[in-house]
Amino acid sequence: MEEKIASVNWSKVVEAMHEKGFAIIPEFLSADQCSELINGYDHPNLYRKTVVMERYRFGLGEYKYFNYPLPDPIQIIRTGVYPKLATIANTWMKVLNIATHFPDTHQALLQQCQENDQTKATVLILKYNDGGYNTLHQDLYGAVYFPIQIVLFLNEPDEDFTGGEFVLTEQIPRAQPKVIVLKPKKGDMLIFTTNFRPVKGSKGYYRVNMKHGVSEVHTGVRHTLGIIFHDAL
Repeated sequence: MEEKIASVNWSKVVEAMHEKGFAIIPEFLSADQCSELINGYDHPNLYRKTVVMERYRFGLGEYKYFNYPLPDPIQIIRTGVYPKLATIANTWMKVLNIATHFPDTHQALLQQCQENDQTKATVLILKYNDGGYNTLHQDLYGAVYFPIQIVLFLNEPDEDFTGGEFVLTEQIPRAQPKVIVLKPKKGDMLIFTTNFRPVKGSKGYYRVNMKHGVSEVHTGVRHTLGIIFHDAL
């Protein structure tokens, strides 16, 4: 997994994140790794909490938050990818004149979370059956939050399921929202902004708020793994 992270063209990811607020890394996970994560869905000892989405009007489906310690591959991804994204996040804070600086290591970010009583793991696995969907939202969880997160896609679209596209909305000031619809393949990693990103205008950079969700699954079953870098209250 460390070799896979090192092999990514991170300069291309940085360019895409600055330009669009998201980047797709194809074939980050192997088919066997995807299957292993899906097979772990029914192992209750891995998880601290199960959320049935319709109870909270979050959508239709189910997700489970992992317990600490995280499975090794997930821990390696969370720890190894964070420093690559911290540079992007700090650039965003600087150009938007926000007095926030994210530490160089993920452990240091978790220490900040602990100091704010955010100690619960936020990595989660999501499952949608026919009719499942996820309403537009932001994954913040507390006062300390990292502005970039990851989704790993564990099923093949149009084979394992139909529908279920990943949706981003971009709220430009004084304009109607822009909708972005993505259809990553099995094993792909999507990196995207959690809350907002900077966009350069004629008078400098301005803040564009973003949300994400999942369109309705028409047939089949869709699993994804969400890696959020901050912890929850």
